[in-house]
Amino acid sequence: MKLIGFFNRDGGTFRTTDMAAYEKRAEQIFRDAGHDFEAVIVEGRNIVSAMERAARRDDIDGIIAGGGDGTISAAAAIAWRNGVALGVVPAGTMNLFARSLRLPLDIWQTLSVLATGEVDNVDIGSANGRAFVHQFSAGLHARMVRYRNSYTYRSRIGKMSASTRAAFGVIANPPEFDVDFEAGGISERRHVSAISVSNNPFGTNALLYADSLRSGELGFYMAKPLRPLGVARLAIDMLRGRVRDNTDVMVMHTPEVRLHFPKLRQLANCVMDGELLPLERDVTLRVHPGELRVMVRQGTAARVEREGAIDSLAV
Repeated sequence: MKLIGFFNRDGGTFRTTDMAAYEKRAEQIFRDAGHDFEAVIVEGRNIVSAMERAARRDDIDGIIAGGGDGTISAAAAIAWRNGVALGVVPAGTMNLFARSLRLPLDIWQTLSVLATGEVDNVDIGSANGRAFVHQFSAGLHARMVRYRNSYTYRSRIGKMSASTRAAFGVIANPPEFDVDFEAGGISERRHVSAISVSNNPFGTNALLYADSLRSGELGFYMAKPLRPLGVARLAIDMLRGRVRDNTDVMVMHTPEVRLHFPKLRQLANCVMDGELLPLERDVTLRVHPGELRVMVRQGTAARVEREGAIDSLAV
């Protein structure tokens, strides 16, 4: 394959990495595996435009993106729109998409896995046409990200500390709002504290990422109005990977969700793949089955198929 690797020097783990050595190692590994490969070290503010230019080229089979969840989400959207394959080097804090793809979280080890791996087709979500690989959310999560962004931090540890402070702030002051939704043949208005729509249902893990990206369904989660104790209980269930067991949360699996916010505040926010954005009054969320081509470890696709068959038999 003809590939270009874009590594965000400002992203997470790369901030403390010898990027010249990493670039050299990446080129050696991919070329030794038979690929036509070029590595590019890019500043965070320039990486999206650089990936967009490369993906539009007729002679490119795929792009390798290295950085945090924001970089990877942007790269996935670019790869999806241009029909090229995406390789993920997880250099961020959570690396949720890489976890769903079952990639190693070590930035050096991932290079060999991608270079000797296979290309698989997985699902990608969209909200009003904007792609997301992990989730869209409003309410609790959006407020927490807004609180976190108001703090100053310069490292992964600092970001985690800011997230903890923000979480306590949301527990003390949970939001409430109305939403009209259409999903799975149901149309209702509800008063809620949180909405989350994920690209494939969350697995039973503390980080709330999908175990598989091949179900062709969104995970749709709504939490009824919560007081501080209810938010704390929800947080504990999230850490235990037991969100679907929380009696305050409604869970649905559906290929499409339509949301309408009848009393939308002017400065209301949503979060898409970790990025805080203005919340629109009407949002249509869809899953696009198998439309994103990704590079994964050799044999991953077959293993996921086997596990899915076993799960179906168990049900």
